[in-house]
Amino acid sequence: MGIRLIKISSVYFAIGVLLGYYMSSTHSYVLAPVHVHINLLGWTSLTLAGILYHLFPNLAATKVAKWHFWLHNLGLPIMMLSLAMVVAANNESFITGTAIGATVTALGVLLFVWNILKNLKG
Repeated sequence: MGIRLIKISSVYFAIGVLLGYYMSSTHSYVLAPVHVHINLLGWTSLTLAGILYHLFPNLAATKVAKWHFWLHNLGLPIMMLSLAMVVAANNESFITGTAIGATVTALGVLLFVWNILKNLKG
């Protein structure tokens, strides 16, 4: 699972960099919140989770880790696409999608934290 998360995070890294490049080229920074969240929750957080799951296989072997994986990777794209529609299209009807995606992602992150606190032994 750790390697899979690192590979997925590299895709988010590419998306984040390309989005940043696009904003810089067009001098339009309306998608900056999407750019920041993709880099933080996609690239950085998933890379660190992947490293921890790889270094501590007992963490990755739990059902909680599998829930973290799926919630994080389902919620984040929903949140990012919805947020992009809210800010780029100025369409408030996508706020619900942003909230749903954010809630699903946050639940995944909280499960990750719980897994670390419960199962990471020194």
